[in-house]
Amino acid sequence: MDAVERNKQYNKYVEAKTPQTKNFPTLIYAYLVGGFICMIGQGIFDAIAAIFPTMGVDAINAWMLIILIFMASFLTGIGIYDKIGVFAGAGSIVPITGFSNSVTSPAIEFKKEGITFGLCAKMFTVAGPVIVNGLIVSFIVGIIYLFL
Repeated sequence: MDAVERNKQYNKYVEAKTPQTKNFPTLIYAYLVGGFICMIGQGIFDAIAAIFPTMGVDAINAWMLIILIFMASFLTGIGIYDKIGVFAGAGSIVPITGFSNSVTSPAIEFKKEGITFGLCAKMFTVAGPVIVNGLIVSFIVGIIYLFL
């Protein structure tokens, strides 16, 4: 049996063992959970605006984001956000809470390796490329916007 035939057999084996995703229900779950996260954010925004009526919209937005990020980190720490992610998929990853989860998860996982090589080094393994790409793309778009 040559290498090509082994690869074909292996690919058949992997396809047989890989769980199939039900696309339509997954889309519904992602939409509902993502919308629920956004609804929580709007509720936090409205509550802050009601409690502090003189606070500006920018400050309210900042506090709302801080609270959402803290809630996602807390839920990640106690193991709930990962279960939400398995259920909702991209619905829990796309909002800012997903970014918070992607920073918090490696920090928790590698904390036993110490502060420098565990917490600090691994915290941005997933989020680091997102930050770098976001900065590069925003710089390029800014340059294009400057000349248009």
